[in-house]
Amino acid sequence: MKFTSGVLAVVAGMALLPLGVAQMSGNGAKEPMASPPADASVMLNGKRVTVHYNSPSMRGRKIFGGLVPYGKVWRTGANPATLLKTDVNLKIGTANVPAGSYTLFTIPSPNTWKLIINKQTGQWGLSYDPSRDLARVDMSKSTLQHPQEKMSISFEDTHGSSTQLHIRWDTTDAWVPVVAQ
Repeated sequence: MKFTSGVLAVVAGMALLPLGVAQMSGNGAKEPMASPPADASVMLNGKRVTVHYNSPSMRGRKIFGGLVPYGKVWRTGANPATLLKTDVNLKIGTANVPAGSYTLFTIPSPNTWKLIINKQTGQWGLSYDPSRDLARVDMSKSTLQHPQEKMSISFEDTHGSSTQLHIRWDTTDAWVPVVAQ
């Protein structure tokens, strides 16, 4: 059978897919990724809103004001950029967000956080183009009683067409209201 280079590239790419959720150790055994993929999802007005992200761990590191500097754009997770997909128009904080796909970034600070909703998607997490921002909105911030080892994004306090988007890591809980329109 004769293969073209395109077919071989597809076959080779498919063979590497399992490495997206596991890494090979030095002895050839698969180990979980240091920052595995995760999802947060909610139904608002019968339509799905999902955030796809990778969840880093503290692993003894100083997180906010250290690994994640204050006052600078953060990819809000690890590896690929954090992706928001919504099948319904949303109001996130004060921003009107049409149904579609967006990248979420944040700017942490000791007292307040900003959520950035960016129209560019599909990029690696460190690639950020501010000219593609749809909106920047203020987030509420509180302190967790106990440090949270793995970063998480979740939808909570959901009632009908409204919810809250929470980003938690270390001792920080930053959140913003989300309402389906």
